[in-house]
This record gives sequence, C-alpha cells and structure tokens, in this order.
Amino acid sequence: MALFEQLSEEITALIRPVVEGAGLELVEVQYRQEPAGWTLRISIYKKDGISIDDCAKVSREASHLLEVEDLIPHKYNLEVSSPGLDRALKTERDFERNIDEKVTLIVADQSEKNKDFVGFIKDVKHGEITVQTETGQEVFPIENIVKAKLVIEFKK
Repeated sequence: MALFEQLSEEITALIRPVVEGAGLELVEVQYRQEPAGWTLRISIYKKDGISIDDCAKVSREASHLLEVEDLIPHKYNLEVSSPGLDRALKTERDFERNIDEKVTLIVADQSEKNKDFVGFIKDVKHGEITVQTETGQEVFPIENIVKAKLVIEFKK
C-alpha cells in the first residue's frame, strides 16, 4: 500500500467522528500530490445539501486534529466540499444515497463489451443495484459497473 493510501485511511479514521458529530456523512478522503503540491480533499454529504458553514466547521476541526496528531509529514492544502452533482457513483453507499434518482450507467457484461443504461435506482443491497429502465428492471452487480453518474435535469 502506498504511503498516501495508508495516510488516507488513517486520516479517514481520525476525521470520521468529527464529520459524523456535525450530522454529516464522510463520502471520501483523497490525499495525493497535484501540480500545486500535496492536497487533502475531504468530501462531505448531507441530504439537504452542504453549506459553506458545514465545510468551514469540518475544515477547522479536521485541521486542528491533523495538526495535533501530526500525521502528514509535509505541507498540504486542505479542501472540504460536497461531492458535487456530477461526481461518479462508486460505492454501495453512493447508490443508496441516490435511490429514486436517475442515473446513467456503463456496465461490463460477460462478452467484455460495455453496455449503456439509463434509469432510476430502485434498490441497493448485497452489492447489487436495481435500476428501472424504459424496458423494465435490471439488476447489476456494483463490481460490473464501469461508470455511473447522476443524470442532471434542469426544470424550466
């Protein structure tokens, strides 16, 4: 396991109680080197949406904890934000969070060709999602999903 992956896991364990204590869900922690230097990116979620105050609170508390624990050996930029509407859905929890939402999926099948599907997430359990498409319900193992994103539709 690379140093940054191990650090991401340690950071996740450290800040999860802070995020959950604020009534939020920790979606993802990324720690990686980028052109501007090392970046620690924390994505948080709340059903009603994430406010700037939510981000500021998590940023302050996480920053303090990280300073006290001294896990990161060099300078880094801390970013706290919502995962965004166009974020890829990857985990079972990502799909659960978006039940009844419209998604577009690229799914690998046994013939090693990818198939595209569009529909509404109806159920998530045991590593599978059920999607209502125009032709009926389809069940896909999450491990076979190559790419999944929410379909963003703006109302007039």
